[in-house]
Amino acid sequence: MTSLSGRLDALTVEGELFERLPEGALRCTACAHRCLIRPGKRGICQVRFNDRDRLRVPWGYVAALQCDPTEKKPFYHLLPGSETLTFGMLGCDFHCAYCQNWLTSQALRDPACDVAGSYVRRVSPREIVGYALQMGASVVASSYNEPLITSEWAVAIFKEAAAAGLKCAYVSNGNATPEVLDYLRPYLTAYKVDLKTMQDAQYRQLGGVLMNVLDTIRRAHDLGLWVEVVTLVVPGFNDSNDELMDAARFLATVSPDIPWHVTAFHKDYKMTELDNTTPATLIRAAEIGQEAGLHHVYAGNLPGLADPYEHTVCPSCGEHLVERMGFAILGYRVTPEGACPKCGTAIAGVWPASAAEVQVDPGSLWLGRRPRPLR
Repeated sequence: MTSLSGRLDALTVEGELFERLPEGALRCTACAHRCLIRPGKRGICQVRFNDRDRLRVPWGYVAALQCDPTEKKPFYHLLPGSETLTFGMLGCDFHCAYCQNWLTSQALRDPACDVAGSYVRRVSPREIVGYALQMGASVVASSYNEPLITSEWAVAIFKEAAAAGLKCAYVSNGNATPEVLDYLRPYLTAYKVDLKTMQDAQYRQLGGVLMNVLDTIRRAHDLGLWVEVVTLVVPGFNDSNDELMDAARFLATVSPDIPWHVTAFHKDYKMTELDNTTPATLIRAAEIGQEAGLHHVYAGNLPGLADPYEHTVCPSCGEHLVERMGFAILGYRVTPEGACPKCGTAIAGVWPASAAEVQVDPGSLWLGRRPRPLR
C-alpha cells in the first residue's frame, strides 16, 4: 500500500515560489519560515520538497471541497449573503494544539491524520470553478489547511475563477512573505488572517512568529486586499484584557475599518483541558475592540448569544446596516455605493452592486443556511 507521503508526492508539480542556492539547495518563499530545503529534504510544512534540485509543490487534488456561506470564513464585509466555493489540500506550516481542522492540516506530521488520505480527490482548476458556478457561488476560497503552502495550486484555480467573474479569497494563518503576497495579489480580492496571540512566545509554541503575522496584515492591507482578522479567544491563552487591547490597537493602527472577529474556542485536538469560551468573554473582547477605535467588531460562532456583535453598524450614526444570525442575513441596508442610507458614511468592504443580490433569510429559517459538501 502506498504511504500518504508517497501518494501526495505523486500529486505535485515544479513550484515557482523559491530561490536557488548553491549545492542544489532551495529557499522556499511560500511562507515566512523561508525553509532552506536541501536535495531530498522537505520544508516544515512537509508537502513542499526538493527533488533533485527541483522544488515540488502540491497540485491537482483537493482534500476538502464544499460550498459555504461566505460568513463562515468568516468574511462579513465581502458580498454578504453570498456563497463561497471553498477548497483545501493537506498540510500546514503551524502545529496549533487547538486546530479545528487538524485532520487535514496536520497530515504528514501526526500519524493520527493518515486517514486524511481517503479524502484526496483528483480535480482540475477548471472543474473546481465549474462546481462554483454550478452551486451559485460568488467567491472561490482556499481554506481548511494553510493555503500559503499550496499557493501555486491556488493561483491556477484563481486564474480560472477570475476569468469566470468570481472573487477569490484566502483564509490563512498570515505567515506570509512579501513574495507570496505579490504572487497572489493579481487574483485575490480578500485575505482573512488569524491573529492568534500578541505574545511572541505563545506564537512560537504554535510554530510561528508574531511579527511575521503582523507584517502580513499590514502588507495585505497596503496591497489593497480586503482584510478581515480573526482572533480565536482561548481562555488562559490569549484572553486577558491587556492582550486583547494590544491586538485591537494594532489593527486600528493599520486601519480602524478592518473587521475584527473574536470567536469562541471549543475543546479540540490536543487542547482539551481548557474551558470553552463563554458568550460573556466574547462580549468583553468585542467591547475592548470598540474601545480601541475599531469600527467593526464581531463576536462570532455563538449565534444569538453575543448580541449586538453579530451585526454591521454604521460607525457614525449607529444605523443597523447588516443584521445577522449565525450565517444568515436577516436584513441588509447598505447602499449600492457602499454607504449608510441614513447618514451617507462610506462603509468599508466589498459590497454587491444591488441589495437585490443579497440572500436575506426570514428569521425562522436562519438555521437553514449551511455548508453544502460536493458529492
